[in-house]
Amino acid sequence: MSEIKDITKRDVDFAKWYTDVVTKANLVDYSSVKGSMIICPYGYAIWEEMQKVLDRMFKETGHENVQMPLFIPESLLNIEKEHVEGFAPEVAWVTYGGKEKLDERLCVRPTSEVLFCDYYKKVIKSYRDLPKLYNQWCTIVRWEKTTRPFLRSREFLWQEGHTMHATAEEAINETLQMLHLYEKFQREYLAIPVIVGKKTEKEKFAGAEATYSLEAMMYDGVALQNGTSHYFGNHFAKTFGIEFLNKDNKLETPYQTSWGVTTRMIGALIMVHGDDRGLVIPPKIAPIKVIVISIGDSELVTKEVEVLTNSLKENNLSYKVDNSNKTPGFKFADAEVKGYPVRIEIGPRDLEEGMLTIVRRDTLEKIRCPKDEVISKLNNILEVMQQDMYDKALKRRDSMIYEAKDYSEFTRIAQTKPGFIKANWCGDIACENKIKDDFSMKSRCLIEDEEINTPCVCCGKPAKYRLYFGKQY
Repeated sequence: MSEIKDITKRDVDFAKWYTDVVTKANLVDYSSVKGSMIICPYGYAIWEEMQKVLDRMFKETGHENVQMPLFIPESLLNIEKEHVEGFAPEVAWVTYGGKEKLDERLCVRPTSEVLFCDYYKKVIKSYRDLPKLYNQWCTIVRWEKTTRPFLRSREFLWQEGHTMHATAEEAINETLQMLHLYEKFQREYLAIPVIVGKKTEKEKFAGAEATYSLEAMMYDGVALQNGTSHYFGNHFAKTFGIEFLNKDNKLETPYQTSWGVTTRMIGALIMVHGDDRGLVIPPKIAPIKVIVISIGDSELVTKEVEVLTNSLKENNLSYKVDNSNKTPGFKFADAEVKGYPVRIEIGPRDLEEGMLTIVRRDTLEKIRCPKDEVISKLNNILEVMQQDMYDKALKRRDSMIYEAKDYSEFTRIAQTKPGFIKANWCGDIACENKIKDDFSMKSRCLIEDEEINTPCVCCGKPAKYRLYFGKQY
């Protein structure tokens, strides 16, 4: 059995475990730029896999990629006051160009609603110009005070979709369509059982009429907001003076949405699936699905490595070969830290019997397999592993969702158990704030299709909504 050194046990210090995993798996490194991380090749490869799948899904739903400027003039940003106030504490400003002080400060993009609105005002003139379904892949800057790799960084990678529609109904449908596209991606590819729902008025995005989020529960019971989709109505469009001629040749104002996910999803992947040995990457999103490990350097082993890798290539199974002169135990441990879904051990003893050993990363189960059956066996293992990882994450999440009917019960759960608490709520922001102040728990999202049969958990007045509450990263 391989030994993993220097990774803190997950149940001893979860925060330290997380930092150990992201660094020892060579996902990130720390930079000289305070609050910003270097994404190393393996970490970036995981992001590329996410980007590849999502980009295909966006294009299948009619969206096109564009690129907006990095800088936003202060006068343009100030057009929408509510939006500005929501981002003001996190905005970074450019005040000099070379040695000359700028006549007008430039904001380093924290998000691009105003840039898209400014552009849409120029290009939307008629109903024939709608809908506009645009997305961009880029970096943004938010001046976070406390940073952690992938979870919170002053500069990070993301995608942001921005669309305009002729009617409110079309825009609302777009908002929900992209929300559920994200849900499908995270469930089917990341094997993360997200909860989707509408944010409260207090927690919605600045300037939006409605915000919907995907809430993932990490291994330690803490929430990670893993994506959002916003319906803006025509508030922004009116502010920016965007109008179009409808079919009756009358001027109307279009309706707007935006939606986005970030490299935070990599953090979620680590904290939902990782274990005391390191990463565990779901097969569908793993940039390297198979690690081939040679044991010894005999001609027989070398020849079999070549035969196997040719078969993997022919079957479009991404792979990496570790034929270094390190010990087998070191190679196994390195493969486990990096979370490759499957490793195949090729050693002289197995080969003498016409066999190879396949090891699943999630369970560490060893499967001896005839050489000529490896590819078919691999495909089955990867498919089963993907589903098993989702089922395991779902079981753990559900085991940490509790229900509270009154404040004493809420208090007991919040003080003794990690996870989410389902509770009824009157809709008063004072109750929402009290729970945040007392327990550092924020409302995650509204729960639909569940009966409201008890009063507000906080004040005892008649309840209007059901909510998930939880601590967050």
